[in-house]
Amino acid sequence: MLRCGLTYDLRQDYLAMGYGEEATAEFDSPRTIEGLETALTALGFAVERIGHVKALAARLVAGERWDFVFNICEGVAGLGREAQVPCLLDAYAIPYVFSDPLTNALTLDKAMAKKVLLHDGVPTAPFALIAHPSEAAAVTLPFPVFAKPVAEGSGKGVGPASLVRSPADLEKVAAALIAEFRQPVLVEAYLPGREFTVGITGEGAAARAIGVMEVIEDDEVTEGGYGYDNKQNWEGKIGYELVDDAEARAAAAVALAGWRALRCRDGGRVDVKSDAGGRPHFIEVNPLAGLHPDYSDLVFLANFAGLTYQDLIAEIVASFLARHPDLAARHGAARA
Repeated sequence: MLRCGLTYDLRQDYLAMGYGEEATAEFDSPRTIEGLETALTALGFAVERIGHVKALAARLVAGERWDFVFNICEGVAGLGREAQVPCLLDAYAIPYVFSDPLTNALTLDKAMAKKVLLHDGVPTAPFALIAHPSEAAAVTLPFPVFAKPVAEGSGKGVGPASLVRSPADLEKVAAALIAEFRQPVLVEAYLPGREFTVGITGEGAAARAIGVMEVIEDDEVTEGGYGYDNKQNWEGKIGYELVDDAEARAAAAVALAGWRALRCRDGGRVDVKSDAGGRPHFIEVNPLAGLHPDYSDLVFLANFAGLTYQDLIAEIVASFLARHPDLAARHGAARA
């Protein structure tokens, strides 16, 4: 039986350390860890909980090893925080589920990711980057624009002020975001069309869209798009609907093109938004998508598409094992 290590950031641990609610928005609940442990055990693996990157480092130094690691660590500090666990595992030659250090670092920095996408012809909104508030005056994009931290997830830094309608307001919003998040601000041409999130499993040519979900604003929605408050407190604010019309299929094609261009692996989620003409554009990718069994977007998508939580984890692991035929053979022999 293959030994599977499980790396994760538990939100309650960081709250106890004094981190705030928004700072820990990407971290996991005990329910997620329990769900993953149950699903991986059902697939025939001996699961061992490891925890965050420092716990992993200590155990590696102490000589512990696993056949592979199922990694959902988001990390805490720096633009390379999502790459920290994959880097450690690469150093110790331990295979792991999900994307490698390059992809995790690249996709966290949305501006750098957009440059790769533009090179590969994947449609994405025109953008500018503001490292200092004074640079707002040099932004030539037509207003309104949308402003957010360049390297955050779970809607952090996105709210009513994100939709900016004038150069003067842009400088104020940029100053506030830079002060709070200590990183540049991504400014994009505002796309007023439909908003989708696309669930993807696999990698490269084998990657597939498991479904397209439209994000629909309800009566109590917080202005400013699919941001922190709407993500965290979505009931009554945001509705989700599985869609399969022509525009949704175009959104899936854009998502898959971006997924492949950024070399994402195994499973995740891509956000896509259409312009005024109904043409979908790549917004961002989450290569470490939430896997809470009850309310994560990727799990919603899988359920809407007829996949159980167990099915979703099995498909993610199958993609990983296809990359490691030696492990697949050992696992198959142990299950026989």
